[in-house]
Amino acid sequence: MEQRVLVAYGSTNGSTVKIAETVAEVLRTAGITAEAWPARSVTDLDHYEAVVVGGALYAGRWHKDARRFVGRHRGALAHRPVWFFSSGPLDSTASQRDIPPVPGVKRAMARLDVRGHVTFGGCLTEGAQGRIARMILRNGKGGDFRDFAAIETWAAGLAKELGAMAHR
Repeated sequence: MEQRVLVAYGSTNGSTVKIAETVAEVLRTAGITAEAWPARSVTDLDHYEAVVVGGALYAGRWHKDARRFVGRHRGALAHRPVWFFSSGPLDSTASQRDIPPVPGVKRAMARLDVRGHVTFGGCLTEGAQGRIARMILRNGKGGDFRDFAAIETWAAGLAKELGAMAHR
C-alpha cells in the first residue's frame, strides 16, 4: 500500500515553508508520497496515512495556522501517526541542543499522542512582515539559523519510521 504523508505548516515569512518542503522532499526521496501544504489550506486528511505539522514560533507560541490546523483536524489526527516540528530560535541554540516544545505544542502532543517533536533554528531576514519582525531586524537579531543537514537527518528518521510501520 502506498503511504501518503502530509506536511502541513504555518509560516508568516516563509522560513517554515522551506523546512516543510525539505521534509517532504526527503520523504519523497525515500519512496514515500509526501506533499507540503499551508496548514490553512488543508480541508481534510482522508488521503493521508501520516501527518507532519510544523509551525513557526512567535513569542513562545506556535504559528496560529498550525494551532488551528491541529484543533480543526484533531479527530483525524488522533487516528494516524503524527510528528511536529517548530522553527524559530534566531540563534544557534537549536543546532547545539534539543529545545523542548513550547507549552501549547506540548499539550497538543499529549492529546494526540504525537510520535515526536523537534525545534529547528529560524530565519528572519530583510523584508520580513510584521512590526515585531522589523523591530528584531532593526536590533540586529535577524539571520538564517536553519540547519538543513539537521532537517534532512530528522526527515530521514521519519522515513525510516514510516517504512517500518508500512511493513508491519
